[in-house]
Amino acid sequence: MPTGVEVAKIAIEDFKKIQEYMQLAREEGAAKTYAKLKDEYLSLKAILQVCGVNLTDIDKIKE
Repeated sequence: MPTGVEVAKIAIEDFKKIQEYMQLAREEGAAKTYAKLKDEYLSLKAILQVCGVNLTDIDKIKE
């Protein structure tokens, strides 16, 4: 069973990846892809906030 720290680490890594994909989708004009990624982004952001992770430095999208 993963610890809280391990769960937070995985979520942070996923959060960073999703943001990179969102930026690429935005640059390519892929609105549907961006919208789907945004759903995942918001879910991960909520999980990280509940875990007490400070997103100030890692949140590049700021939505």
